[in-house]
Amino acid sequence: MGLEERENREENTAMWWAAVERAARPLDAAVSGAVLAFHLVKLTGLLSNLATFPTLQPGAAPVPRPRTSILVPARDEADRLPRALPGLLAQPAEEILVLDDESSDATAQVVAAAASRDRRLRLLTGVSRPPGWIGKNWACQQLADAATGDLLVFCDADVTLRPGALEAVWAQQVAQNADVFSVFPRQDTGSLGERLLIPLIDEVLLSFLPHWLLRAPIPAAATANGQLIAIHRRAYQALGGHRAVAGRIVEDVALARRARRLGLTLGLALGGELVRARMYEGYAAAVRGAGKSLRAVHGDSGVVLAASAVWHVTAYTWPWVRATRRVASRRAWGVAAVLGPIERLLVNVKTGRGGYAEALLVPVTALAALPVYLLAARRTARWKGREYR
Repeated sequence: MGLEERENREENTAMWWAAVERAARPLDAAVSGAVLAFHLVKLTGLLSNLATFPTLQPGAAPVPRPRTSILVPARDEADRLPRALPGLLAQPAEEILVLDDESSDATAQVVAAAASRDRRLRLLTGVSRPPGWIGKNWACQQLADAATGDLLVFCDADVTLRPGALEAVWAQQVAQNADVFSVFPRQDTGSLGERLLIPLIDEVLLSFLPHWLLRAPIPAAATANGQLIAIHRRAYQALGGHRAVAGRIVEDVALARRARRLGLTLGLALGGELVRARMYEGYAAAVRGAGKSLRAVHGDSGVVLAASAVWHVTAYTWPWVRATRRVASRRAWGVAAVLGPIERLLVNVKTGRGGYAEALLVPVTALAALPVYLLAARRTARWKGREYR
């Protein structure tokens, strides 16, 4: 190919791309406007919650705490329980029940050893789950049936409580006059993969659920966190217990929405220094853990799931690509590119996690989440040796 012919071809290619860009400008402007609006909505929610979303603080409630049962479902938690049990035993609960849910490891032995030193701690042996039950829901129901307290505090084995946590939970439950009260623990992360995915839990909560919406008659605003839920026994009975959500893999949100329909009040707080958790160890575990429930969060719809994945790449990764191009909407893309990291910074400030350098990961976070979407696209989820539809 001669030099002149090569130059002509390059010129024709450049003209073709210029024509494509001109034709795509209206669409590019519309998408950049939608992305910018999305970030502004998020920022508005975050600023509201920075001022109003409660964080647990040490201190007793003005109302005496009723007899309390701390209830811990445990399946293959022999590695985590040695970290969790000291914090549980530091709480002034009248009883602490741990249910061994058919574990294949030394979960029962770990609990039994600790129970020999504190009579409030009792090990329960779980019964095989009936058809249609999610394992955790069945374990929680068995715990509630065995409990003697008037305040039932369901606490996951990956949660660590500092001294004063139970009194702080009760103080906030009283302050918010909540029948069903839950805590979003401060999420501890130990690897880059965890830092990419785990903070999204707090980001979704604090961006899209202004705390005052908990009292609004909006079904989507009813939420709870199963890592730590405190429920008055009368409210638990009115809900129908975990039996009412036996087959729901996202049982905490299902309980919250059922509570809203029944006229029960909801409450939420951040864990701060008093309630912390490390949900998963490593990127692969985080993908598996998030993947088991993401489909349910998207209404069990593959179409909605796919649209969500595309949208998040468009909202967080694509602005950094488009902001460098000479397009009419470059300014909108540039603002959107900056707002994403700012949002992560604000979330980390509010939760007290620190790790402000995580904001630099925002452009690749949506890409890192794609394996979660792919796993969630399956119609079954596998977790701790069990398979759920």
